[in-house]
Amino acid sequence: MPAFMKNSYIILFISTFLFASCSKYNKVLKSKDYDYKLRMAEQYYVKKSYKKALTLYEELFPIYKGTPQFEDLYYKYAYCNYYLKDYEVAENLFKSFLETFSNSPKAEEVEYMQAYSYFKQSPKPDLDQTNTIRAIGMMQIFINGHPGSPKNKEAEEIIATSVKKLEAKEQSSAQLYYNLGHFRAAALAYTTLSNNYPDSPKSEDYKLMIIKSYYKFASMSYDEKKPARYEKVIQEVQDFQDRYPESKLLKDAERYLTLSQNNIKALTK
Repeated sequence: MPAFMKNSYIILFISTFLFASCSKYNKVLKSKDYDYKLRMAEQYYVKKSYKKALTLYEELFPIYKGTPQFEDLYYKYAYCNYYLKDYEVAENLFKSFLETFSNSPKAEEVEYMQAYSYFKQSPKPDLDQTNTIRAIGMMQIFINGHPGSPKNKEAEEIIATSVKKLEAKEQSSAQLYYNLGHFRAAALAYTTLSNNYPDSPKSEDYKLMIIKSYYKFASMSYDEKKPARYEKVIQEVQDFQDRYPESKLLKDAERYLTLSQNNIKALTK
């Protein structure tokens, strides 16, 4: 069989299959048999046809409210939104599920998914991190409320990832101040960054940036203000020496100590 004829048969088969599938779904949508619709919604859900399942669950929501089937319907409806990446709606539905079915055996799982939906809404570090902060809080609440949960390790990893993202945003802001020549603001921003993330693997770099920023600020000041501002640099270097005596950056830090001391001597002759 020529290749073009073979391709034509394949296209015809796919088109026929899609038409039949669409026709069957339209039949389900038009049906007034709600038990049948629920069964079909379950089938679409299992087959991961979440958009089709979602449409059916939405119609069945008021029909089955208050019935034994409603809990499972609600649960899968929330997950449909999650799998379709509508995380804001999914988070609200998971929250509402917990309020409606507080004693459900699925409650722990759904509580985790509510927190995870916040994490999925967490944007790039340069954007607003409100949802990242919420994800951290919700994951910590989950860990505290379920100390034996198998999900706790994953929750802790998500918290660590989220904290790194917040740190990256703060670092970016501090570096921007430095790049723009706002050296006092940079020094204060790096100080806050250092205090907020004392265990960061970048803590030595942050401390060096504090020193460099204060040195730049001092060097650009009026002569009468320079001695006191160079003294601030010296204090920061001495603090670096105390905190990181084995640091590879120690020589860089101590260079600013020498420069500041020499500048003070020159200014006070």
